Amino acid sequence: MPQTLEQKVQRLLDIEDIKTLKLRYARFCDDGYDADGIASCFTQDGVWNGGPLGFAETRDGIRDFFKATPDVVSFAVHYTTNPIIEIEGDQATGTWYLWQPMVMVDGNQAMWLSAHYAERYRREPDGWLIENLEITTKGFTPYEVGFGKLRIADAPE
Repeated sequence: MPQTLEQKVQRLLDIEDIKTLKLRYARFCDDGYDADGIASCFTQDGVWNGGPLGFAETRDGIRDFFKATPDVVSFAVHYTTNPIIEIEGDQATGTWYLWQPMVMVDGNQAMWLSAHYAERYRREPDGWLIENLEITTKGFTPYEVGFGKLRIADAPE
């Protein structure tokens, strides 16, 4: 059944709201890993799954995880691009590319991180929130070496 103009507009508004949510998440990360801000982007039962970069579940668990992140990462800029967002009522999915220059605390080591995000979102009374975020690392490389010579180095502990 074809969508009405109102349904099409609502879909576009939902997509833009989710893009704004993702931008808020990235900015909180780039602002010294603001743990409260990052946690506010997730549902109460949210999951952050970074694979070798770490794992946290529940909003409180995500907050606790990111409180420790500035002890590992001193600088990061999250470039999130190429979103594909699918809306299904009050649920949505999204995929994104991530390109992230960063500096590790240990040795002041500059790194390149490239990854894919796969996410699920849920509309709550106050708007869209991340229900599940999963990162698939494609490259994690010291700046000096470059991803052409070494695609994935050991992830931080």
